[in-house]
Amino acid sequence: MNLTIYQVDAFTNHLFGGNPAAVIPLKEWLDDMLMQQLALENNLSETVFLFHQ
Repeated sequence: MNLTIYQVDAFTNHLFGGNPAAVIPLKEWLDDMLMQQLALENNLSETVFLFHQ
């Protein structure tokens, strides 16, 4: 499985400021446990999964 993971700086207008967050677009929902493991692997305060129906 290949996933694109974006790291964004939330709550700031400055590069490398604010809170880092992972944003992971999905083509289909993943198992809850897998999403939790992905969030832990990124080691960021927040991880968001996007799915467009």
